[in-house]
Amino acid sequence: MPIKASSGWGPQGAAPADKARDQGKGQSRGLRAGQGTGQGRGQGRGQGRGQGRGQSRRQGGAPGRNVSLGLAAVLALAAGLGAGLPAAGQAAAPKQVAISGDAVKIGVLTDMSSVSSDNAGTGSVLAAQLAIEEFAADRKVLGKPIELLSADHQGKTDIGANLAGEWFDRQGVDMITDLTFSNVALAVEGLARDKRRLTLITGAGSLAITNEQCSPYNVHWMYDTYALAKATAGALLDQGLKTWYFITADYAFGHALEKDARAMVEGAGGKVLGSVRHPNLSSDQSSYLLQAQQSKAQVIGLANAGIDTLNTVKTAAEFGIGKSSGQTLAPLLSLITEIHGMGEQARGMVLTTGFYWDRDEAARAFSKRFFDRHGKVPTMMQAAVYSAVLHYLKAIREAGTDEAETVMKTMRASEVNDAVIRNGRIREDGRLVHDMLLVQVKAPAAGGNGWDLYEILRTVPGDQAFQPLAESRCPLIKR
Repeated sequence: MPIKASSGWGPQGAAPADKARDQGKGQSRGLRAGQGTGQGRGQGRGQGRGQGRGQSRRQGGAPGRNVSLGLAAVLALAAGLGAGLPAAGQAAAPKQVAISGDAVKIGVLTDMSSVSSDNAGTGSVLAAQLAIEEFAADRKVLGKPIELLSADHQGKTDIGANLAGEWFDRQGVDMITDLTFSNVALAVEGLARDKRRLTLITGAGSLAITNEQCSPYNVHWMYDTYALAKATAGALLDQGLKTWYFITADYAFGHALEKDARAMVEGAGGKVLGSVRHPNLSSDQSSYLLQAQQSKAQVIGLANAGIDTLNTVKTAAEFGIGKSSGQTLAPLLSLITEIHGMGEQARGMVLTTGFYWDRDEAARAFSKRFFDRHGKVPTMMQAAVYSAVLHYLKAIREAGTDEAETVMKTMRASEVNDAVIRNGRIREDGRLVHDMLLVQVKAPAAGGNGWDLYEILRTVPGDQAFQPLAESRCPLIKR
């Protein structure tokens, strides 16, 4: 049941979103100016790694080389080694804590100005802040400060890659998360792989992230096009809706979402009658919808996101396209902020999501903290940032270091169970497999906070929701 407005779920408890946005911009400006210790940290880390690898090689010697030691040298060496061992009954020396640059730096590289700014943006930055605060009131891990940076990639590959490179090379950032837009996510994932830094992708959906472009330094956290297409298309096909027409955003994510949904439809004996593509941030969707209407397809599948999805649904209502015309609009990715904006036009839609704020007490408690400071409930993208950052910090504490390979190994060894993710485990291809939710949009409950929008139809177990590992094209998987 929803939390009452008296407990903080209302506009009176919300901090202006502009404040979080200004904080994000300020952090980004500081990054560009090279303020603080980030630059020295990045340089120190690079030098240390290079020196360490070089020394290891030199000390190891050439394979097969014979080295002769005299008796005196052997005894001296044994004595020296023995001096470093604890005596019988004496406690071993405590494990050394290794935090590079004396701080753990997390970057939220997000969309603050394009189609997904309401789904991610300043809300993703806040979600990361909430995870840090929950992890440690003093914002420290292993006695070292946790620093949070944020920036706007504007949905552009070059801007995203350049910001990530600057963060890695000059600011010493350990992990980047969010990465809304698949084109940006794929570019930064590859860069992080080359530099041996971590990415926890929560905002992008392309299946390539854990297939052809998979990385041992990446986890795809919340959703992907396969999971969205399978659950939503499957539910509509079960209702006998066999003919489809797609309106698709003309960029990597849209292409991938249509491809996966098309495969689901045709694999189940359905038929795709056609598709049309539109540019990013397309305010006029009328011509695309008229083509879809003329196709007489039973389902108009929306393979777009954010503001584009919202505009498509609103334009469809203006043209009388939808239930009244005998066609079903099916947004394959639509987050709760968009559903809230659609109002009555969204009622009855069937969707797939990885998170719903009113799922249970744990989800409601986290969402209340978020709502009190943001004025909206968290989307699944924003909630995923919280989950990813929290799991990452727990892994650092458990591993005793922020070294990328060790932290990733620790993350993979631990199940993810928090206020957002249930029954989560990280596979070899970097896919976080977890339960998903098939929901239907309902009328908000009277007297609620206005966000009581979903009826949960069923929980989809992770092994059923996501691409089977046997079908993965990730080169990391041992066949």
